[in-house]
Amino acid sequence: MLFMVVERFRDGGAGAVYERARERGRMMPDGLRYVDSWVEANLSRCFQLMECDDLSLLMTWIGRWGDLIDFEVVPVVTSSEAAAVVNAVSE
Repeated sequence: MLFMVVERFRDGGAGAVYERARERGRMMPDGLRYVDSWVEANLSRCFQLMECDDLSLLMTWIGRWGDLIDFEVVPVVTSSEAAAVVNAVSE
């Protein structure tokens, strides 16, 4: 399953997050896959696409960053998957 993770950097902003990432990596549990990410131009938010079959893996990862980041998690499907669902319903 795919998840769009919206990260809002807390007090220290992106600097503290990037420093930890340099020191410790992404700190993801096995089975959680990072797909790609985009950072807002003002460095206040990051949008990450993550994939896993076990939601507890995503929650474990969030727990490792929760002191620096506020998270919003949105389950998503690809555009082609959404089109297939819409086409199946309209037939």
